[in-house]
Amino acid sequence: MTTTDRSRRTFLKASGATLTLALVAGCLGGDDDDSSGNGGNGDGNGDDGNGDAGNGEEYDFDGWFDDVGYYDGVHDMTGESEVTVMNGTGSAGYEYDPAAIKVDPGTTVVWEWTGAGGGHTVTAEEGDFDSGMLTGEGETFEHTFDEEGVYTYYCEPHRNMGQKGAVVVE
Repeated sequence: MTTTDRSRRTFLKASGATLTLALVAGCLGGDDDDSSGNGGNGDGNGDDGNGDAGNGEEYDFDGWFDDVGYYDGVHDMTGESEVTVMNGTGSAGYEYDPAAIKVDPGTTVVWEWTGAGGGHTVTAEEGDFDSGMLTGEGETFEHTFDEEGVYTYYCEPHRNMGQKGAVVVE
């Protein structure tokens, strides 16, 4: 076998692998047309099928979630005196779950660390609250939201990776 034959064979193998990956990614990737009935209409209120998002209300986050791939709308958690948001979820551990919630004034939000993705914070963009760095699974930080408004927050070391969230208080 000559060097040319080996190079051609190597090229063909690599091309076939790349084509296969592209086809698989195309099958797994979504498109903007969500015909499943689960929201996806671009109004910022997607529904994950649990009935807790996409209630017809729209919120303007001024592009806050533009780089957040896991944002699936605002989850309505009104009527609860305390709610929990998981910190450090997702395949790499750089997500809040859920990313955005709606609560009543006086509700306490508890962020619970999963232990994934290293240390995390819950840091308000406007400085209203900051958990400081926590790393251990099961550690928590809580904040009571007494005033109506939209509170955006992020994880200090992972903000550039899109680990962001929001609390809507109405």
